[in-house]
Amino acid sequence: MMGVIELGREFFEKLMEMDRAIVARAAEERCRDCGGPLHRGDYPRKPRLGLLALGAEGWERRFSLCCGRDGCRHRATPPSVRFLGRRVYVGAVVILASAVALAVVSAGAVVRATGVPVLTTRRWLRWWRGPFVASAPFVDLSARLVPAPDRRGLPTSLLDRLASDLAAGVAKLLAWLAPLTTASSPDGSGWLRGAM
Repeated sequence: MMGVIELGREFFEKLMEMDRAIVARAAEERCRDCGGPLHRGDYPRKPRLGLLALGAEGWERRFSLCCGRDGCRHRATPPSVRFLGRRVYVGAVVILASAVALAVVSAGAVVRATGVPVLTTRRWLRWWRGPFVASAPFVDLSARLVPAPDRRGLPTSLLDRLASDLAAGVAKLLAWLAPLTTASSPDGSGWLRGAM
């Protein structure tokens, strides 16, 4: 699976378009607390790209919504395929750097290939093997992929099963992970399905 990792600008533009569609779909809903209208209330992000996501330059805004009714103003942040929760690296980097960390032997090779510090990739690998395997997206994916993906090989075991093309596999995995990217949206997967 590992060779030259190259995700072009078109890949990242596609992710941006998917996020725009998700936020547009989410804006059609009403505030879950008071029923008021939802308006754009994007907030700044300073994502790290490593060496793997140079095409994601300019992703300084996380799309979000907030209630337009005075006195409520609750935030409703829809899922994202660009960002993986509160992690400072973009989602594609989390996936790819984790896969590289599984494939190479030396820690120095991981840094040279990804631009991501070794301690960071080790933390991500612990997440893939720990909290992620207890998440609803992993349970759903495991039920659809028979036999279930190898937990010790995550995320590579998922990428290999989702698509033969690396970029397509990363995009599909980001879409499956999108509900994990927000806590303010009780049905994040519903918004995602409606936009895709």
